[in-house]
Amino acid sequence: MNATLAAALNPAHPAAAPVRRLPTPDALRRELPLAPELARRVAAQRQAIRDILAGRDDRLLVVVGPCSIHDPEAALEYARRLAELAPRVADRLLPVMRVYVEKPRTTVGWKGLAYDPDLDGSGDMARGLEVSRRLMRDVAALGLPVATELLQPMLAPYLEDLLAWVAIGARTTESQLHREMASGLDAVVGFKNATGGDIGVALDAMRAAAHPHSHFGLDGDGRPMIRDTDGNAHTHLVLRGGHGEPNYQAPHVQAARRALEEAGLTPRLMVDCSHANARKDHRRQSEVLLDALAQREAGETALAGLMLESHLHEGKQPLEPGRLRPGVSVTDACIGWEATERLLLGAAERLR
Repeated sequence: MNATLAAALNPAHPAAAPVRRLPTPDALRRELPLAPELARRVAAQRQAIRDILAGRDDRLLVVVGPCSIHDPEAALEYARRLAELAPRVADRLLPVMRVYVEKPRTTVGWKGLAYDPDLDGSGDMARGLEVSRRLMRDVAALGLPVATELLQPMLAPYLEDLLAWVAIGARTTESQLHREMASGLDAVVGFKNATGGDIGVALDAMRAAAHPHSHFGLDGDGRPMIRDTDGNAHTHLVLRGGHGEPNYQAPHVQAARRALEEAGLTPRLMVDCSHANARKDHRRQSEVLLDALAQREAGETALAGLMLESHLHEGKQPLEPGRLRPGVSVTDACIGWEATERLLLGAAERLR
């Protein structure tokens, strides 16, 4: 028997790495329960998003908030401001707050609040799960729908009851595991186009997620199980550009609408105002938003949603614990709150 197998079968074996236990999904849900009234609100928020994407509600869906969450206190301050703004635009916009606790990395780097809540590489994921769930519950209690990107499928059972909208990122849209996971979610799911700009993989993902699946999973007590899903019909395409080139302009949106129709999918989509669509310049998000609004005004019904990366203060900062400025992103640069408020109020006014 080799050393690796011996270590796996015998935790006392000298070669075995220390085991750090995580709470089970059910244990964390018992510690931080979702009250029945809040559960009903989340269900209503999901339905409101579905209605927009189905064309039954002509408001614009806006997923807005920090690129990633590293400071729950600053995130809650942002949430309070967004919750105060939401009623002022609610006739034309449905704001949904980004509460992103996982971040995909091209090579290495900080992976997000769920992985390293202390920002020091200690990787206290048990505390990361608790902090992430508590924050999402606090944001939902303010009346805001919660959005996140689900990168690690094992995290979904810890958080999914709080989520109104879920992103599957450009790096994982092609993943069978993520398509299977999406097929079992009650939340609306947005599949981003591939990093190169190809939307075909996202259309394939939408079709795959709409079908029932049987796949490997864990139950609420952490035991391996066969998970049977019903399929999720409430998915959509997210245009985020590719290889530094945008794909949000009218010809791109029209081409995407035709591709959705040809694939037998609902021709409704979201434009991500950041990433390649902004050519990685956070200040250009406003240009993308204004172009999308002009398309809506010109009668483009496919354009149902927008995404903005926004924080309390503009820009980004290096991840240097002890020297961090509150409300400034440590991942992608964001626009500040004042610009966000101005853009959302202006968008609502134009759509009126």
